[in-house]
Amino acid sequence: MLYNKIAVISDIHSNVYALNAVLKDIETRDIDITLNLGDSLFGPIDPIGTAQRLMDHDQMIHIMGNCDEELLKDHSDSLTYQFVKPLLDSELLRWVHSYKSTWKYEDILFCHGTPGSNRTYLLEQATKSGIVYKSAELLSDELRSIQEQYIICGHSHVSRTQFLLDDKIVINAGSVGLPAYEDDLPVPHVMESGSPHAKYVILTRNDRGSWDIAHLQIAYDWERAADIANQNGRNDYAYAIMTGRALVKG
Repeated sequence: MLYNKIAVISDIHSNVYALNAVLKDIETRDIDITLNLGDSLFGPIDPIGTAQRLMDHDQMIHIMGNCDEELLKDHSDSLTYQFVKPLLDSELLRWVHSYKSTWKYEDILFCHGTPGSNRTYLLEQATKSGIVYKSAELLSDELRSIQEQYIICGHSHVSRTQFLLDDKIVINAGSVGLPAYEDDLPVPHVMESGSPHAKYVILTRNDRGSWDIAHLQIAYDWERAADIANQNGRNDYAYAIMTGRALVKG
């Protein structure tokens, strides 16, 4: 199958309102196939509605995110896990289990975090002083064994394109549904996109045989999504959805 226009979504985190806006936008753009880079249902808004929208989409490939893997566990102390897991029946769990670890098309490699781990940032490093972006030299070294020229990832929720010294190009698709968050691992840090828009990427084959890259930011009813997060006791999600910034505890 020849694909000339590929949409890449990631990190929906159960925000079906953001997902609906992005899918509506994709429908207007003559997209051949959509890649979902994972972390789809793990959130306090509408996991089941999100799953139904994704499962009804014929031309979509799903990649396993770290939070998708979390939902396949029998137990977790995570509050989000405890909200989402009881909602998932055996059919939905089989569907999540069917997600791919990575997917390749021509000179493009799609993954959630890095090609070897869905729990590791590719473009960023979390340090005690905050988030820093990896140098082109370090990224080139880390991706030396990857043959594809384009490596498309998610996980950090922050859109970015990085051109490397060996002509590889790393693209983070950003997050459809959760534009910021706080995390304790590997060290306490925040990831912030700075705006509440739903973000995704389109790759378009050009006349030179390479790919044009478009980062899109789609407006949607983020107030409604935030209200539901608040109703479900997650003001951290609500604040991030409304502002694109993380609500830091303490």
